[in-house]
Amino acid sequence: MTDEPAETTDDSPGGGREPPEYPSYRPPDQDSFDWRGWLLVGVVVFSFLVVPAAVLYLPYAQDLIARVGISWRQAYLTLPMIPAILLGAVSIWAAVSSRKEN
Repeated sequence: MTDEPAETTDDSPGGGREPPEYPSYRPPDQDSFDWRGWLLVGVVVFSFLVVPAAVLYLPYAQDLIARVGISWRQAYLTLPMIPAILLGAVSIWAAVSSRKEN
């Protein structure tokens, strides 16, 4: 018996192994804009129109803010976080779900 290593025909770092395939994903269709896209558009409109209007309305809604149980400063800090979280979550979900096979 010899202790020589077995020869490989491929000099790649992987040793000639094929990369793993991920059959559940495919490239996104360039022609499709389905309900996921419209949901993302709705969240963008909410984030850039509704929330800034609500921030401008906060000084007039002090009674409502007090009923919720937060201070005026906390309202100014938390209100802009709502669209930030929504935009992040919906955009990642739309990107991942558009690559899944039906």
